[in-house]
Amino acid sequence: MSEIEKMNLKEWLGRVKFDDGGLVATIVQDVGDNTVLMLGYMNEESIRLTLDTKKVTFWSRSRQQLWTKGETSGHFLHIVDIYLDCDGDAILVKAAPVGPTCHTNKRSCFSWQLVE
Repeated sequence: MSEIEKMNLKEWLGRVKFDDGGLVATIVQDVGDNTVLMLGYMNEESIRLTLDTKKVTFWSRSRQQLWTKGETSGHFLHIVDIYLDCDGDAILVKAAPVGPTCHTNKRSCFSWQLVE
């Protein structure tokens, strides 16, 4: 039996535990080599837009509006798969990136390693 449980959108959304602001943490991973590219936040509308457009869309907490990654840079994240974690409080998006993901022009937003 596969560890992956496939479900329809209604059932899947019913399992998402949005926070008090209606958001859920969303990790984006490169589908090609599994590099973690970024962390953002989604609400139900951004999830639906992501599925409809096949471009990853978030809710910007700072601007208080929807934003599609790449809308100004052209560096879109094209969704391949989307998963919900076992607690329902985090989403994993597997995406095919077009260009660098980070606004600093790095491939990943996770580019600063702590060394001791």
